[in-house]
Amino acid sequence: MNTYDIIVIGSGPGGYVAAIRASQLGMNVVVVEKAEPGGICLNWGCIPTKALLKSAQVFEYCRHASDYGINVGDPVADFGAVVARSRGVADAMSKGVQFLFKKYNIGIVKGFGRLAGENTVEVTAEDGSVSKLTAPNIVLATGARSKELPNLRQDGKRIIGYREAMTLPSLPASMVVVGSGAIGSEFAYFYQTMGTEVTLVEFLPRILPLEDEEVSRTVERSFKKMKMKVLVNSSVDSVDTSGEKCRVTIKSSKGDIVTEADVVLSAVGVNPNIEGIGLEEAGVKTEKGKIIVDEYYNTSAKGVYAIGDIIPGPALAHVASAEAIVCIEKIAGLNPEPVNYNIIPACTYTTPEVASCGLTEEAATAKGIEVKTGKFMFMASGKASAAGAREGFVKLVFRASDNKLLGAQMTGMNVTEMIASVVVSMKLGATAHDIMRSIHPHPTMSEAVMEAAAAALGEAIHG
Repeated sequence: MNTYDIIVIGSGPGGYVAAIRASQLGMNVVVVEKAEPGGICLNWGCIPTKALLKSAQVFEYCRHASDYGINVGDPVADFGAVVARSRGVADAMSKGVQFLFKKYNIGIVKGFGRLAGENTVEVTAEDGSVSKLTAPNIVLATGARSKELPNLRQDGKRIIGYREAMTLPSLPASMVVVGSGAIGSEFAYFYQTMGTEVTLVEFLPRILPLEDEEVSRTVERSFKKMKMKVLVNSSVDSVDTSGEKCRVTIKSSKGDIVTEADVVLSAVGVNPNIEGIGLEEAGVKTEKGKIIVDEYYNTSAKGVYAIGDIIPGPALAHVASAEAIVCIEKIAGLNPEPVNYNIIPACTYTTPEVASCGLTEEAATAKGIEVKTGKFMFMASGKASAAGAREGFVKLVFRASDNKLLGAQMTGMNVTEMIASVVVSMKLGATAHDIMRSIHPHPTMSEAVMEAAAAALGEAIHG
């Protein structure tokens, strides 16, 4: 049977979550996927990169084991084994999605899906055969791919994107990473830790430019301490791959810099996958390369919805999943609360980690909001000292008129695990007093959240 209640095109963290929620609500659903179940996140993004970063962290622990009174000798990293472990983790997670599809009786059709008339999706399989599926509701969740700059065309070998960066056949001696957002910074940290000489190039005045300035400076100092070369206010002008090494010309505020590297990694963002999926023929409107939707993810075409990286908003896995649930519940006739894009957490898994949500002090001030901020440095934390991770801080931003929490910026060990409590606090409208008077366990890194709230009120005990 090729008729369903819902067809989902794409099986990433938006698509597979949409399919599962639809099945939970009693709908007959099928997923169209041209590659591995789980999409980029599970197979070539979020999950395998975290596996690589964990290996780098363990390697770093081994090199500094004597700091903890442990002698292990001189550790040696097996780069091939590190990559193999990462791929194993990704494969296991993809199989997990396939298990969930079976559990919820969700069909999966392999091939490239496109809109092909009202309530219809045309699927072209790898062998060229074409089939058609019909449903009154079609959810587009086709994700995104590595963005290419005109002067930085990826060849998959010398100039690469994030996908190739996860499966290089051997550890390069040197690498230029272009772009210092989450993807670029994570790969720069990973390769520098593993032994590659990394040059990180950022066009804007600081790395991690979307984060709080003090957070960015802290991570930059950490990178430089690792002997990574960090160039801000800089851009790659050209890459000559004709020789044994890539000859990279970098324009900076101090003039042109020419450097050589085995590999150049382009990490300048992502492009939504909206080409060739029948948008124009179906009457689906786009703007600036993204599909326009309402708060329940309806597109301009009746019965067609879009979620994830192909619509405006943060291109993050957890955002796509949240959008999926709202979209499906609305289709099912429920009354879901729209996604609140003001409290979306963002995480970067470098060492030190970075986590944030809501407004920075600078952004709040730009909006004309008078704020109070509270900061607690991890160097004053007993748990951080015991763990040998005294780098970083927690900063909380409150509205001065009523002490309501507006945002949080953190950098340090395990802060990506700590940010969720702040998101919940923001959703519930917590004040500095609420957080300060919520007893946090001791000794923990999370005590820093309580201390930062107390600092904003001038009542910090340990700060």
